[in-house]
Order: sequence, then C-alpha cells, then structure tokens
Amino acid sequence: MDRTRFSRPAAVLIALALAGCGDSQQKAFAPPPPAVTVAKPVHRAVVDYDEYVGRFVAVNSVEVRARVSGYLDAVHFRDGQMVKQGDLLFTIDKRPIIAALDQARATLEQAKSNLAFTEADLARGQQLVRDRTITEQTFEQRIQANRIAKAVVARNEAAVIQAELDLQFSELKSPIDGRIGDRRVSPGNLVTGGTTGNTTLLATIVSIDPIRFEFTFDEASYLRYERLSKTGTDMTSREGGVIVALKLIDEQDFAHRGYLDFVDNVIDRNTGTIRGRAVFSNAGAMFTPGMFARVRVPGSPPYNALLVPDVAIGSEQVRKFVLVVDNENVARVKYVTLGPVVDGLRVIKEGLVSNDRVIVNGLMLARPGAKVTPREQDTPPPGAPGAPGANNPPAKGPPAPPAKG
Repeated sequence: MDRTRFSRPAAVLIALALAGCGDSQQKAFAPPPPAVTVAKPVHRAVVDYDEYVGRFVAVNSVEVRARVSGYLDAVHFRDGQMVKQGDLLFTIDKRPIIAALDQARATLEQAKSNLAFTEADLARGQQLVRDRTITEQTFEQRIQANRIAKAVVARNEAAVIQAELDLQFSELKSPIDGRIGDRRVSPGNLVTGGTTGNTTLLATIVSIDPIRFEFTFDEASYLRYERLSKTGTDMTSREGGVIVALKLIDEQDFAHRGYLDFVDNVIDRNTGTIRGRAVFSNAGAMFTPGMFARVRVPGSPPYNALLVPDVAIGSEQVRKFVLVVDNENVARVKYVTLGPVVDGLRVIKEGLVSNDRVIVNGLMLARPGAKVTPREQDTPPPGAPGAPGANNPPAKGPPAPPAKG
C-alpha cells in the first residue's frame, strides 16, 4: 500500500482542526467591554459669576498732625494698636500755651476795664453836651473812644478763645476708630503745627470694620451689567443690593460675603475700565488695607442649567466634549459648551439633554463608537453629603442692606 496517498489528506484535516481550535480559543479570550460609570446631568438654577482682582481700602484714613507748634511731651499709645475715637494719642508741651492763655486773659481784663471807663465817660458826656458844658466834637470823641474800647474787648475775647483752643490742641486725640500705625516722632522733638503743608506727620490711623474692597472691570462687562439692569436685574446696583463673595490669596473658596455699594461714574480713558467698590464686615480684623483678594460678582440672572462632574469633560484641541452611552451601550461623543464650575460640577450650556447618560468614571477606558458596560450612578446634587463642594463653608459676612425706595 502507498502511504503517501493517505498522508496528504490527513495533514489537511489536522491543519483545519488546529485552525478551528485557534479561532475558538481566540474568541474565548476576547476582552469584555470596559466597565464605566454613567450618570444623568443634574438640574439646578445657577448664576454666572465674574471674578476680579482688587485691593482692600479703608473706609476712613486720617493723618495725625498737630494744630499747634511745640515740643512733643508724651506718646500715649503702642505702635499698631487699635484705638477708639477720642483716645489720647500725643501731648505737646502745654506750658508755653498756658502762659499765652494767661496773657490773653489779662489783656482781655485790661480791655474790659478800659471799656467800662469809656462807657462811664460817655454817660457823663451826654448830660454835659445837653448843658453845653462840652462841645459836640468832644462828645463825638467820647463816642469813638467807646466804640474802640468795645472792638478791643471783642478782639481780646477772640484771642482768649484761640489760646483756649491751642491748649485743647496740645492734646491730640483719635478722630476715628481704627488701627494706628507707628509713631513718626519721638518725645522731645519739635513739632510743627498749623494748617500749612509743612506740618509734622505724627502717625496715621485707618478704620478696620467695615472695610471696602475696590476693583476694576472692563467696559464690555459694564455694558452687559447695564443691559441686565434694564431688564430688572440690577447687577451694578449703587444702592447696595448686589451680594458679592470674596476669597483671599491663600483660600480656596469664596467664603466672605459683602455687598456692592458703589460703581464709578466714569470709565478710565487710559485703561478702558471702571471702578467698583464693595463693603465687607471685618470684625476679626483679618482684612488689611492694601491687601490683594479676588471678588466674585454675579454676571447673570438665575437660570436653569444642566451640570456634570468636571472630570467627565474631555478636550479635543479647542473643543470640549463628553462621552454619553446610548441605548445599545455604545459610547458616543457630544461636543458641549461649558459654563462655570458650581460646587465642583461643571455647567453645560449647550450640547446635552437631561436624559443623556454621561460617563463620569472610566472616561479613559471608553472609545467613541465602542461598546461599554455602564453602571448607573445618581449624581448627588451640589451641597448634598458626598457631593463635590459639600464641605464648603457657608458664606460669611454682613447681609446686604435693605433696598431703598
């Protein structure tokens, strides 16, 4: 028997059997669709906010300068301490001022004595001129002397008042509540007082509570705010009705609340910006004039929006997208228009509908057009336990004043 006749068909059958086994083994080891977590967008009424950088400024700021000249006798405060209105700050040597006051009082007494004499002399002259004992000219001279004596008394009374004021001005008291800086002059030095520009600066005082925050915004934002105000939503209220939030440079959240109380009446021609101002409570004296911070101002009226976790957002060059899972569990790309982040959730202005199942976990495993294994998850509303931003502290600060009108 020729064995080669049967060897070729057997080899073909063995090869086909091995190929079939390989295909089945390859199908058996194919990976399943990746598991992803999906959730539907959250419905919420939101407000768009604009953020600006600015500085704190004191409501009141005073340069302490003397009104009288003299040698500084004593300093009655510690550098940097809080002072109240009426607290004694500096004392100028009173002895020359007291001497000038005593001299002014003595001169006034002399003038009063002279006035009394001229009045008595004028009274006698009235009878004498009727009896024609003295001439009309002599009588008029007595009248003139009496008038001069009255003017001298008035002048010396004013001198006494001025000397008494100088004595009061020798004690410099705080005109406002606030924090005082360091003393600029030590006791024993000559202090130049008065109302001219070369007076001696002794210290500065700035008010602390409340405190103002000034910032600038561009002309386009101003126009947007003004158009919103025409629709009944006054975003740049000059009556103090717009609530704003603020955070310091080392803080993560806008936890301090105040209200907008002023918007300037002109736009700066050099920068094209306009100045705004807000007021914040500062009972703990945390804010200091000159300090930088960021303020968040409402930039739109409240509107209903869809929100998704910010981690569900993907980037494709300049476009943003999310992956949604259709009814056949296939991942599909949807390009979206983003809004601000609210409590850890991103506002989606365009591109999504409320029934979309958005991939919120496993975005890197899914591929557009490929099947996935979705696991449903309810996105907790912002502020709920376990939601992004749920542990954010509530806003602090003074409530907005009541609307006027």
